[in-house]
Amino acid sequence: MKQELKVLELNNKSQEACCTPAAPPPLNRAQTEQAASLFSALADPTRLTILGMLIASQDEVCVCDITASFNLGQPTISHHLRILREAGLINGDKRGKWVYYSPVLSNVEKVKALMSTLLGVQVPAMAT
Repeated sequence: MKQELKVLELNNKSQEACCTPAAPPPLNRAQTEQAASLFSALADPTRLTILGMLIASQDEVCVCDITASFNLGQPTISHHLRILREAGLINGDKRGKWVYYSPVLSNVEKVKALMSTLLGVQVPAMAT
């Protein structure tokens, strides 16, 4: 048995919005998931320090110098470097028994652009 639904008409007062409508999200779902993965890689003080050290350096930095800059063991530093490498933020070049690391500046710039998009503020350009 079919039943008809009655359509109610709203008066003008109830059609008014209770507040200003929310702005659409600045990123789509895929972009948001990619950003979350990237921010996860950056969400550690040691990794932020390593990335900052590599960006500030004018040349590649040997893993021995990175390890010596922290009060952490070599396996822990290697773990942090792997996460940054997998996120595409740094590159490693193995030479003999040492690995020399450098930032992937194009991807660091993408992080800055993402921050600008999400926060609505301009992030200063990096000095090169």
